[in-house]
Amino acid sequence: MQKAVEVKNLVKQYKAVTAIGGISFDFNDDEIFALIGPNGAGKSTTLRILATILQPTSGQASIYSLDIQKDADEVRQIISYLPEEAGAYKNLSGLAYLNFMAGLFTDSKQKQKEAVDFAQEVAGLKNRLKDKINTYSKGMTRKLLLARTVMTKPQLAILDEPTSGLDVINAFEIRKIVRELSKQGMAVLLSSHNMLEIEFLSDRLGIIYQGKIRETGRADELKKKYNAKNLEEVFLNIAGAGQN
Repeated sequence: MQKAVEVKNLVKQYKAVTAIGGISFDFNDDEIFALIGPNGAGKSTTLRILATILQPTSGQASIYSLDIQKDADEVRQIISYLPEEAGAYKNLSGLAYLNFMAGLFTDSKQKQKEAVDFAQEVAGLKNRLKDKINTYSKGMTRKLLLARTVMTKPQLAILDEPTSGLDVINAFEIRKIVRELSKQGMAVLLSSHNMLEIEFLSDRLGIIYQGKIRETGRADELKKKYNAKNLEEVFLNIAGAGQN
């Protein structure tokens, strides 16, 4: 299998604050890989660096063998990124928003149509796409934003807290969408502080705490290693060890 992402000793410092302190991980192009941990652990910073929004202080990272710094323009052609606090133009209808965004991605009318058609399928909002976004629930808006993120069928989708603030039903539907995109051949990197959710969604994961990755592996492997019932117990063991 081809490596979708390879990260080696990545560091990001803000003056005296170290946001991430030399993390390393990789995953293949047929996987959903999750970074999990508490708020402020470095998850979003890592995703922003891989999305070429932030520059690392040191270390290396590549996406499909493209260096995120030297080949940043090429990287941006094959990825898409959904921030945790992403928003949409609320005075537009859902369909108008998708058409607008497709026009930013390509000048080809045919490719725009293909992107919008795919986004409509992913969003699953049907006739509600004709309504203005300011009438949408948070769950509907998040589905629309996820559809916008993957409308060009990127090789890698980077999703920061894709179900943050959603109720159980909408979170479940978002997870189903992400899993289906993976089955269609899209590599996925996502972050979450919801460890129970990630246990059911990811193929492999990295537990990040205080700017460092403490463990990587499959959920079942980590639960067995720490004799834990779930990933929350795994994390508590790791966090407790890190404070000693």
